[in-house]
Amino acid sequence: SQGDISTIDPHGNNEGFTNAFLENIYETLVTRGKDLKVELRSREILYTMALFAAVIVVVFSFSFVKDQKALVAAVPGVAWAAVVFAGTIGLGRAFEREREGDTMRALLLSPAPRLAIFAGKTVAIALLVVAVEAVVLPLCLLFFNVDLGAAVLDLVLVLVLGAIGFAIVGTVFAAMLLRIQSRDVLLPVVLYPILVPMIMSGTKATAAILAANDADAWFWIKFLAAYDCVFTIVALWTFEPW
Repeated sequence: SQGDISTIDPHGNNEGFTNAFLENIYETLVTRGKDLKVELRSREILYTMALFAAVIVVVFSFSFVKDQKALVAAVPGVAWAAVVFAGTIGLGRAFEREREGDTMRALLLSPAPRLAIFAGKTVAIALLVVAVEAVVLPLCLLFFNVDLGAAVLDLVLVLVLGAIGFAIVGTVFAAMLLRIQSRDVLLPVVLYPILVPMIMSGTKATAAILAANDADAWFWIKFLAAYDCVFTIVALWTFEPW
């Protein structure tokens, strides 16, 4: 052994693992950076997602009204419906540029590990969904006249966990349907049933936070975190089989 070059340790024996780990991180950042740079220049996906989510919140805020007041109990369903539907728009375009430029085969034949390609796409989609949530949350609080106080941090945690889970599962299915002509129609059909546990736990956690029920809120937050962990393992196995 020539040692671990990353730590300059002549007696290190883990240079293979260390180099592979660093390579995965580097390629992940490159893939994520590429997607985000293109999106920041055009902003077509981000603006479309944000506008669509905002329209959903505004329309439902006028629909769920009782005694001339918006129903606070409708906030969890409205918020998560807006996030999921708007996020699906982003997923539909996740691999669109690679497909249009016919560069997906070149990307897979490059030295970059498939795991890094998946991670880069997932991080980029998760950041887009978080950006949409940053629009949805203030609109829900405004139109439904909700005062969260210190509980806003718990709600942000729920939304971030939901964005991660959505991005992980969505990236897998978006990649699987890349070569199918009717992918825009099939994506919601195959994606939403898998997202049901995530949507359910996110909605329940949000409702518990609004009701100041910490015990129920943290139960569903843990459930949501477990969902993310399970599907992370499944996704990694799918993209990088042994």
